[in-house]
Amino acid sequence: MVGFDVLKEYRGRVAMVDGAFDPLHRGHIEYFRAATALGVPLLCNVASDRYVRTKHPPLLPEDQRAAIVDAIRYITYTHVNPYDTETVLRELRPRFYVKGKDWDGRLPPEQVTICRDCGIEVVYLDTMLDSSSRILEQFALQQNTGLGLPASGGGHGPTPGVESPQPKVRQR
Repeated sequence: MVGFDVLKEYRGRVAMVDGAFDPLHRGHIEYFRAATALGVPLLCNVASDRYVRTKHPPLLPEDQRAAIVDAIRYITYTHVNPYDTETVLRELRPRFYVKGKDWDGRLPPEQVTICRDCGIEVVYLDTMLDSSSRILEQFALQQNTGLGLPASGGGHGPTPGVESPQPKVRQR
């Protein structure tokens, strides 16, 4: 785990991915795997419980989410974000700021400005296999209707008939 006070030591030397990872799903793993193709160590910026609460009650507290992310082989460094992404971008100034393709054109303007001004290259990866929001919505719907978990789609391994996506890097 990397504290905020030492982020400067990694300036220009890492790629940064970030998110809540609550719940963590196989799309996140593909995102991490594809980000390693950039050839630099990968720092995962994990959203705080305070941020997650603006979306939904945390399923796992930030220290547990960070420990799980930190155990993933593609992640070199893990940082729990006590502030906001903009503050971390300014402090860390990673070589690459890596986001999913679904963020293309939707990155907050302040993050775009910080990246431009600090020379951070924004990379969008086309690795979207699922969405934490969709998983949470499906779970809530199942709880409200009294249905159990689906028999397929949430299991282990690839979904039949769906190829694992190859990373498509779009550099900005």
